[in-house]
Amino acid sequence: MLVEYAAHSNAIVVTPEGGDGWYTDGGTNGSEKWESYIIKELIPEIDKKFRTIPTREKRAIAGLSMGGYGALKFGIKFPDMFVLAGSFSGALKAADYTVKSYPGEIGNTVEHIYGPIGSYVRKENDLFELLRGQSADSTKKLPFIYLDCGTEDFLFQDSRDFGSLLIEKKVLHEYRQLPGAHNWAYWDKQVQEFLELADRKFAGR
Repeated sequence: MLVEYAAHSNAIVVTPEGGDGWYTDGGTNGSEKWESYIIKELIPEIDKKFRTIPTREKRAIAGLSMGGYGALKFGIKFPDMFVLAGSFSGALKAADYTVKSYPGEIGNTVEHIYGPIGSYVRKENDLFELLRGQSADSTKKLPFIYLDCGTEDFLFQDSRDFGSLLIEKKVLHEYRQLPGAHNWAYWDKQVQEFLELADRKFAGR
């Protein structure tokens, strides 16, 4: 479906492998470099191999769930690279997750990447703290934020809380909450909406 939607857009859509790395440089032995891979290797490679317009004004980033967290984190950490950053049902409080709060795969992969509560990796990749640390001038330079989550999604409160912080920090954004759960049946419509928004942003609207 994404291929079909992209065919009606002016965007080149790239869907990189993220593994269980939470789009973060970390890991228990410090060897996993997921953020560096996307920012320093993948994006320059795409600009080299395809007919892109390699400017902030023509580049957007978005993701689902773990990818939603990663997309907003990159948008805030590297605002000179993206005009638009979007999250669909994002795990936006990932830096707070533990095995105790999220038993099973989520908690295990988070602790593997971020380490224990209070670790340097958690502090440097806490999406909420990254935004709270922005000055009034720096928030004006952030990409436009698209934030979306279904009201029946287990990550719904993450999005609501981050939406409140966006308002507090006066960041330009669009917030959506609609009936739906953590599945493609919900994301399908929202991805199409995001691609339309991206086309408008690329056109300077």
